Amino acid sequence: MDAPCRLYLITPPILPPDFPDRLAAALDAGDVACLQLRLKEAPPDAVRRAVEALMPIAQARDVAFLLNDDAALAAELGCDGAHLGQEDGDHAEGRRLLEGRILGITCHDSRHLAMLAGEAGADYVAFGAFFPTTTKEARHRAGTDLLEWWSEMFEIPCVAIGGITAANCAPLVRAGADFLAVVGAVWNHPEGPAAGVRAMQRAIAEAGDAA
Repeated sequence: MDAPCRLYLITPPILPPDFPDRLAAALDAGDVACLQLRLKEAPPDAVRRAVEALMPIAQARDVAFLLNDDAALAAELGCDGAHLGQEDGDHAEGRRLLEGRILGITCHDSRHLAMLAGEAGADYVAFGAFFPTTTKEARHRAGTDLLEWWSEMFEIPCVAIGGITAANCAPLVRAGADFLAVVGAVWNHPEGPAAGVRAMQRAIAEAGDAA
């Protein structure tokens, strides 16, 4: 690989009261490329409060802060970008709203959707789920052949998502994933989120060395 695979951290679906401290500990534990705030069930005011509380923690550590689902709100609040699903509005409009910022697009297990995302100006495409996950209902299952094909054919980075842990991530790294998106592997780690980040870092490094 031309560049090492990096960690892409997604917030848990419900934020505990001490989450700012947990986030700071996680981001201080190792290299994290970006943090995606993903609060699917929260009302807009709660999302705004979460952005105000968490974005400074990420940006102070040079970690890009992305908002899930809403390009307009991400632009309004000064986020570094947004991640949009296939049903999250017009991707071309999202690109216009986020000029100069990061736009990521979910492409499931579809080469066609990924190419459309690239044409719409996505800064990265996200494929998955690669493994069973309890974070959300996974209607699509992607294989490592998709990562291999994309990384060979296109310059746009790809993110692997869905049930990824330190124990199972090696094939994704070797297949060419530029980023590994994780939730439970960090926030549910029995020794805490900092240990979760360190475990992922070790696994990514070991897989990269073996590639």
